[in-house]
Amino acid sequence: MLLAACAPMAPQGPTVPVSWQPSPNFDERRPNFVILHQTTNDDAERALRTLTDPLKKVSAHYLVGRDGAIAQLVDERARAWHAGESWWGGMSDLNSASIGIELDNNGEEHFASAQIAALLSLLADIKARYRIPDANFLGHGDVAPRRKVDPSRHFPWRHLAENGFGIWCDAPPPAPPGFDASLALQTLGYSPADGDAAARAFRRHWAGDEATAELTDADKAMLYCLVKRKAGG
Repeated sequence: MLLAACAPMAPQGPTVPVSWQPSPNFDERRPNFVILHQTTNDDAERALRTLTDPLKKVSAHYLVGRDGAIAQLVDERARAWHAGESWWGGMSDLNSASIGIELDNNGEEHFASAQIAALLSLLADIKARYRIPDANFLGHGDVAPRRKVDPSRHFPWRHLAENGFGIWCDAPPPAPPGFDASLALQTLGYSPADGDAAARAFRRHWAGDEATAELTDADKAMLYCLVKRKAGG
């Protein structure tokens, strides 16, 4: 039984007859995004049961507890089931290009200091190994704004960006006259399918407020600056 479990998988391919001629010229797929989630549970044990239950069909690569303990659930080379139906910058399957990290948090509380410290260490390790761009550290609510709101408005995105995981602008200048916020949200990466959902997700991430989808002048200034920063300006 043990040997059978460890046997290499047969190569996947078409169902039509083909001749398998293996080439040595390949490598493993490299994740280019990190998607952060919250468990919406009151303890890590319940979240762990959910994430490892074959009937739930949901998983993540890592689970970070309130106490800073990190559990790895899925090999980084494998596709975990954490983002679901998602979209960012034209990409419609974030599961295939990302590492998913669940944070033990019920959604109504601030994130524990030990947890954030552990997360920063984990992100530093992941970023160094895969050379993930600063702008590609995102929340589930960013890539699935119609369905998800995690991590919540309490998540310290600015603190993460100060450490190189995400982008931020301090005291950005006003957006120029005629600035098209809807187009800028798409340029930043948000799906154009639902402008209000995208605006709320943006405000949750960069303003810590999701009460309304109406962007303030401060929101527009931040958005304009972020688009320029993402483009290298």
